[in-house]
Amino acid sequence: MNTVMIVAAGSGKRMNAGMNKQFIKINDKEIVAHTIERFYNSPLIDEIVLCIKEEEEEFVRENIIEKYGFKDIVISYGGKERQDTINNGLEKVSPDCDILLIHDGARPFVTDEIIENAVNETKKLKATVVGVMVKDTIKVVDGNEIVDTPNRANLWAAQTPQSFDFNLIKEAYELAYRDGFYGTDDAMIAEHAGHKVYMIQGSYDNIKITSPEDLPISEVISRGINS
Repeated sequence: MNTVMIVAAGSGKRMNAGMNKQFIKINDKEIVAHTIERFYNSPLIDEIVLCIKEEEEEFVRENIIEKYGFKDIVISYGGKERQDTINNGLEKVSPDCDILLIHDGARPFVTDEIIENAVNETKKLKATVVGVMVKDTIKVVDGNEIVDTPNRANLWAAQTPQSFDFNLIKEAYELAYRDGFYGTDDAMIAEHAGHKVYMIQGSYDNIKITSPEDLPISEVISRGINS
């Protein structure tokens, strides 16, 4: 059984839209609806857990779930930090789950190929992250002084889904809370527990919509994917 947890409980302050960025429309459909649809239509996904703000549940049920005819979506409430949101969501995942994919609600251009690779590679490797090699030269800066230039060949930009053997990531989260450890993504939680995490190929179109500058690009990507 494969479950995806879609994380849509953030505030999206950098978007400056006066609303949760997940509800901004791209080509007349809310961002989070695009995201749910990608997984809802995948034959590899058996369960969807949607993490949202508790105060937005009525809006989500009426304007996303019911509007687009999504059935059997499991709702989980967000926490103070993203890690707390994921931890809440883990309690909602079916105990029959084998592979758990964790995906950003504001990353609506995940493809069938990415989902398939994530599921299949995670079955073998237990912990994977979708990503792409960086194109730009990266500089490490102290103040405004460049102190290092890492080898670009070894640098990847992490995306989602980040996918795990369900028992592995659940136990890793339990350990993180016992240790008082907070990571910036789920891979860090698995790494903290001593697990190897493997990078698999994503797509440069699999962007996270974060700021107003992302919206025109998103319109173009959406038209290309849905054409």
